[in-house]
Amino acid sequence: MKSEMRVAVVVLAAGSGSRFGHVTNKVWLPLSGRRIISRSIANAARSFRGCRTILVISPDDSELARATLEREVSNITVEIVLGGATRHDSEYRALQYLAPQIEAEEINVVLIHDGARPLATSSLFKKIAEAAHRHGGALPAIRVSAKEMDIQSNEVVVRVQTPQAFSAQELLTAYRQAFIDNFHGTDTAACMEKYFPDIHTMAVSGEVANVKITYPQDLAIAEHVLEKRRYKD
Repeated sequence: MKSEMRVAVVVLAAGSGSRFGHVTNKVWLPLSGRRIISRSIANAARSFRGCRTILVISPDDSELARATLEREVSNITVEIVLGGATRHDSEYRALQYLAPQIEAEEINVVLIHDGARPLATSSLFKKIAEAAHRHGGALPAIRVSAKEMDIQSNEVVVRVQTPQAFSAQELLTAYRQAFIDNFHGTDTAACMEKYFPDIHTMAVSGEVANVKITYPQDLAIAEHVLEKRRYKD
């Protein structure tokens, strides 16, 4: 019988705004009256009762992050961790921060989520966490047609999203070994696949609206989705 699920959510926001064409990290841009990152944090944190919520930021954004949290998500306890030079480094720092609780089995599932995905629903967070708790790992995926990819193939192609979730102890172990080996995975699942190939990462149906804000047009799409949802805080 599985133990009770005890969750930590890591929201990554230590990147740059280079591809967006902005001088600051895109997660700090406004989206329907609140910053992108505030929506990402709120959607993650309200999905679970009593979960740990970790925000990983660039050291340059410390003052902005604290002001934003105080102003826009003051009802949520958010712990700040300073990120590294890469996504993988930032994930590792968050896991090291959570290590005492993971090793004490106070946390048994960790979700990693891109701060630039502010539209992932609570339902998706819960489905991913529950699947990871049962199977050891889970991620959301959207099937992509060969026509959309402009290729000729009968193979099933999927677009992977976040949040991605894994058993906490195995995830910590994988990232510690990756640090020793100087291995940098493209995402969380890549690191787990390398060091725990026997853990089956479940693919859960993702959400079409769970867009990542990468380019200016993505912001317009997100505004449209929120308008259709008649988003209310």
